[in-house]
Amino acid sequence: MSTDPDCIFCKIIQNVIPSSRVYEDEDVLVFKDIHPSAPVHLLVIPKRHIPGLSAVTAADQQVLGKMMVVASQVAREAGSTDGFRTIINDGRVGRQDVLHLHMHVLGGPTPLGRMISRDEKTD
Repeated sequence: MSTDPDCIFCKIIQNVIPSSRVYEDEDVLVFKDIHPSAPVHLLVIPKRHIPGLSAVTAADQQVLGKMMVVASQVAREAGSTDGFRTIINDGRVGRQDVLHLHMHVLGGPTPLGRMISRDEKTD
């Protein structure tokens, strides 16, 4: 399995950095975000280091599909039974903070706010 020695998520996968793990199998790890933006805020990551969504290839189809299935499962198990949001940020423009592909799963008991208003300016 490919890892990046400088990647914080690779270190979490290897248990070098602790995390609140929610789900784990041979391909995917899910843990709680340390700075949650919603009552349910989980991160779904592939165990193999992939820098971001723009770096995926056809060889990554299976793990990407698995991430979607696992996201649905863990969202429901965490209490998001009436829906949830998934977000994958990519690159500088997408404001990807950690250069390891990851999917945010956000939810909770009440509806989330709108994602982006076309009238809003971003910094």
